[in-house]
Amino acid sequence: MYVDSHCHLSYPELSDRLAEIRADMQTGGVGRALCICTTLEEFDRVHALALAHDNFWASVGVHPDNEGVQEPTLDDLLRRASLPRVVALGETGLDYYRLNGRSQAEMEWQRERFRVHIRAARRTGLPLVIHTRSASRDTLDVLSAEGERDVGGVFHCFTETMDVARAALDLGFYISFSGILTFKNAKDLREVARFVPLDRCLIETDSPYLAPAPFRGKTNTPALLPWVAKQLAELKGLSVEEIGRITSANFEYLFRIPPVACDENS
Repeated sequence: MYVDSHCHLSYPELSDRLAEIRADMQTGGVGRALCICTTLEEFDRVHALALAHDNFWASVGVHPDNEGVQEPTLDDLLRRASLPRVVALGETGLDYYRLNGRSQAEMEWQRERFRVHIRAARRTGLPLVIHTRSASRDTLDVLSAEGERDVGGVFHCFTETMDVARAALDLGFYISFSGILTFKNAKDLREVARFVPLDRCLIETDSPYLAPAPFRGKTNTPALLPWVAKQLAELKGLSVEEIGRITSANFEYLFRIPPVACDENS
């Protein structure tokens, strides 16, 4: 019924429990997942998950917050993006939350890394998985400067303002909501979720992070995705079954994944 559009199953706290997590996913009706890459060093592990399980897919990218890792070249991304079951570029974007005494001007290395991912998306036609934190204006500006109309994608784990949501939608992007949507202090985000058209919504866990209420503080897994769907269903005045159907169809359309008769773990 549900598709987790963003999770990190290659991280040790989840990969060591993969059989248990997959069983829990099946019990919870979470039939498919996109496994997200955050460094080139991690890519082989992420890709192996997608090759081993026909209800998993992979992305390739380097997270904006990762320093001291292999810097991706256009060729690095293009070569990996051409591999089977790789359906997206990212996680990429900008993150100015931890400047560590640096100015935003000194984060040009992040902006250039983001540009490389956008150029790879334009070359491959694959959608971008965008992370933005404390950097929404520059994120939108870089997308515009690089020809955003030639690419598509999703603003994942959305926590920005209504204005940023409108701008992302105007650029043709989807918006994905995580367990943050269930947090008591997320009133403004819930208003954004009410506003975003259903045909542009995705849901995710971003596991192992951001477990939804009532599991805050615990390790998140894709099996907890129904709690995000439940919150979105309440905001939209729909059943959770409808939210599962619509967000699954959106996932299939964005990432060009053939639909299945039912979402079951393989």
